[in-house]
Amino acid sequence: MSFFPLVSILITLAGVSSYINYRYIKLPTTIGVMLVALVASLALVLAGSYTESFREQAATLVSQVDFNQVVLHGMLAFLLFAGSIHVKLEDIGREWLPIALLAVFGTLISTCIVGGVTWLVLGWLGLGIPFLHALLFGALISPTDPIAVLGILKSAGAPRQLEVQVAGESLFNDGLGVVVFLILLELARSGGAAVSGATPLSIELGSVGILLVKEVGGALVLAMAAGYITYQMLKRVDNYQVEVLLTLSLAMGLYALADALHLSAPIAVVVAGLFIGNRGRTFAMTEKTREHVDTFWELIDEVINVVLFLLIGLELLVLPIQHEWLMAGALAIPIVLAARWLTVTGIMLPLSWVTSQSKGAIQVLTWGGLRGAISVAMALSLPAGDSRSLVLTLTYFVVVFSILVQGMTVGRVIRAVGDSSADAKSSSRL
Repeated sequence: MSFFPLVSILITLAGVSSYINYRYIKLPTTIGVMLVALVASLALVLAGSYTESFREQAATLVSQVDFNQVVLHGMLAFLLFAGSIHVKLEDIGREWLPIALLAVFGTLISTCIVGGVTWLVLGWLGLGIPFLHALLFGALISPTDPIAVLGILKSAGAPRQLEVQVAGESLFNDGLGVVVFLILLELARSGGAAVSGATPLSIELGSVGILLVKEVGGALVLAMAAGYITYQMLKRVDNYQVEVLLTLSLAMGLYALADALHLSAPIAVVVAGLFIGNRGRTFAMTEKTREHVDTFWELIDEVINVVLFLLIGLELLVLPIQHEWLMAGALAIPIVLAARWLTVTGIMLPLSWVTSQSKGAIQVLTWGGLRGAISVAMALSLPAGDSRSLVLTLTYFVVVFSILVQGMTVGRVIRAVGDSSADAKSSSRL
C-alpha cells in the first residue's frame, strides 16, 4: 500500500477511536484511543478463525508501518519540539537539579537495575538472553513519556513543581535514553553480544563516554546555532504564516541534520525548542504570532500522539507473543516499577534534605513515570535474532500496563497524596 492510503486509514481510525472515547469512554484522549485499538486488536486475535481473513488484512496494514522509522526518525521531532516550546526556562532553572539528576543519573541507574534484574529473572525462567540484550531492554524502557500524564497532573491539581519536574525529566531523558540505547545497540551489532555466557560483558567505558559526550555535546552546539539563526530570522519578519513555517522547518531540519551527523537529534530539538519557546517568543514574536504558533504546535502534538497511541494498540496484531513469555512479561512490570522507585527515591530523598520538594514527590514521580511509543519504537529497531521478540514482548507488557493502569490511576495517587498532606497539616494544628 502506498503512503497516502496508509496514512489516510490511520488518521481515519484515530478519528473514529477519538470519537468513541469522547462519547462513551471519556478517558484522556491518548489513553482512550489506545484502549479502543487494543480491545479491537484483542477481539480479532481471540476470534480466531471467525475473523481470520480480516485479521490478516489488519495485520498486513500494521506491519507496513515501520514503527521505528516513524517514531525515532520522524514523529519524535514534532513531539519533542511541541513539548519543549511550551516549557518556561524560568521553571526549568528553578528545578534544574532534580531534572538533571533524574534525566541523567536516573536513566543510567534504571538502565543498569532493569537490565541486571531482567537478565537474572529470564535466566531463572529458562529464557536466558545475553547480558547486553538485557541492558538494551533497560535502556529502552527507562525513559519516561509525559504525554498521557501531564494533562492528568494538571486536572488533579498536582503542584506546579511536580509538573515541571515530570516534563523536564521526560524531555531530556528521552534524548539521553535514545543515545544510551544506540550505543549499546552498536556494541551488540559489533559482536559484543555474540557471547551468550552467564557473566556480564566487559565494555570499554572510556570509548562509550567519549561517544556519549560527542553525541550530546555536538547536539547542544548544533541546536544553539540553528536556534539562533532561526531566532534572527523570526525577528526580521512580522507574518505569522512565515513564522510558523520557520518553527516547523527548525524542528524538522534540525532533527534530520543531527540524525545525519550522528548526533543526538532528540536533545538538539529539545534545546532548540526551549530557545525559541522562551527567547524567541519574548523578543521575536508578536502576540498574534505567539497565539498561532501555540495553536499550531498544540494541534500537531495532539494529532501525532493520538496516531501513535493508536499504533501501540494495533501492534498487538503483529506481536510475536509466545505462551512461555507471558510470565516474563508479567514479571517485567514490577521490575521496571521497582527500578523506577529505587532511582527516584535515591535522588529525591537526599534532595528533600537540602531543598524544598513537593509532598508525595517520590510516589507521584514513580507512578507517573509512564512509558510510551518511544520504548516500543526502540524495541522494534532491534536486529532480528533470538532475543528481539522476547524483548519486544517485555516492552509491550510494560508499556500497556504503564499507559492503561498507571495512566488511569495517577490522578488518584496525586489526590491521595494531597489529601494525606492536608490531613497531616490539620493534625499538626490540633
